[in-house]
Amino acid sequence: MKRVSVILPVYNEAGSLPTLLTVLNSNYPDYEIIVVNDGSEDQTSAVCAQFDAQLIEHPYNMGNGAAVKTGMRHASGDIFVTMDADGQHDPADIKNLLSYISEYDMVVGARSFSGQATPQRALGNWIYNTFASYVAKFRIKDLTSGFRAVRRNVALEQLHLFPNTYSYPTTLTLAVLRSGYSLIYTPIRVNQRANGKSGIHLVKDGSRFLMIIIKVCTLYSPLRVFLPVSGMMFFLGVINYAYTYFVGGRFTNMSAVLFMSGVIIFMMGIISEQICQMRYERFNSEN
Repeated sequence: MKRVSVILPVYNEAGSLPTLLTVLNSNYPDYEIIVVNDGSEDQTSAVCAQFDAQLIEHPYNMGNGAAVKTGMRHASGDIFVTMDADGQHDPADIKNLLSYISEYDMVVGARSFSGQATPQRALGNWIYNTFASYVAKFRIKDLTSGFRAVRRNVALEQLHLFPNTYSYPTTLTLAVLRSGYSLIYTPIRVNQRANGKSGIHLVKDGSRFLMIIIKVCTLYSPLRVFLPVSGMMFFLGVINYAYTYFVGGRFTNMSAVLFMSGVIIFMMGIISEQICQMRYERFNSEN
C-alpha cells in the first residue's frame, strides 16, 4: 500500500489548525502529516505540538510555495496531498482525490464558480484557466487550486520550477501537463476561510500568474507563445502596408519594421523550440 503524505503550508493559521489536525489524525491515522510553519507570528508551533504531526519551521515568512517545497523535500510518502490550512478545504475530499491516483499522475480539486472567494476572483481565474488551457492544449478547470494529490516522483521532478509564492499550483499544473503526465479534475467542497480573507491579491498576484503561464509555456512549448506574437506583428505589417499603399502609394519604414519583427520573433521561437527539445533529450538520457 502506498504511503500518503499530507502537506500543510501554514502562516498564522493557529485558529483553524486544531480542527483540521483533529480531523486528519482521526480520519487518516496512517497518513504522514507535515505542517510547514512559514514564519507564523501566532501560536502555530504550540498548536502543532498537541497533535501527531511533523512540524517544520521556517525562520521567517518565505511564501506559500516555499513552504510546499520544504514539505515535499521532507515528506516520505509515495503520494503527496497538498491543502490549505485555513479551513477552506474539506479533509473528507482527500479520499475522492486519492481514488483517481492509481490511474492519473495528479488529481486536482476543482472549485465551482460559486466556490471562489469573490466574483472578481472567479472572473480572473476563468481568464487564467482559458489562457492556460490554450498553452497546455488541455481543458484546465481550476488553475490555482492548492488542493491536489500528486505522485512523489512527478512532484519532485518539477520542484525546481516552483516559485516561492502562491502561484506554485499554476506552475505545477502546467509543468505536469507539458511534461506528458496525466491529470484529472474532480469537484471539491469549499468552506468559508477561518480568517475570512484570502492572502491572494487580484492585481499583484494575477499579473504574476500570467507571467508564470508565459514562462512555463516558453519552457515547454515556446512556439505556443512566439507564433501568435509573430503572426500578430506580420498581420499589423500587412494592415499598415495596405493603408499606406492605398493612401500614399508607398511602402513605409513602419511596415518594414513590423514585417521584420514578425520574422525575427518567429525565428526566435524556432530556436527556443530546438533548445527545449535538447533539454528533453538530455533529461531522458540522464534518467
